[in-house]
Amino acid sequence: QVQLVESGGGLVQPGGSLRLSCEASVSSFRTYTMAWFRQAPGKEREFVAHIRGGRGGFRSYYADSVKGRFAISRDNAKNTAYLQMNNLNTDDTAVYYCAAGERVITSTSSSLSAYDHWGQGTQVTVSS
Repeated sequence: QVQLVESGGGLVQPGGSLRLSCEASVSSFRTYTMAWFRQAPGKEREFVAHIRGGRGGFRSYYADSVKGRFAISRDNAKNTAYLQMNNLNTDDTAVYYCAAGERVITSTSSSLSAYDHWGQGTQVTVSS
């Protein structure tokens, strides 16, 4: 059973930064593709970013809405994935979810169904 625990959310002013963490309780963490999704009130959950594991060479991919502002990374020694969020704006307000998938293929890597395991989410609120 894979468990994912997110942390690092909170309230930040527009233009500010936050770093989210996702710690996974799985011995084979390095083989998983790790991703971040978010869900704003009244909206569907949407893809934010992912980072490959295993033979993927830590390649990352971003939604257009966050490209250049967010950075996903991972530390396999700590079984942890991160999402560094800079220059936040009010549209970034959402619950952010960490996800993990063992057999994520490129064509569906931004889809919810590609990921087997999900965290409980952490709230990010951008407001002045």
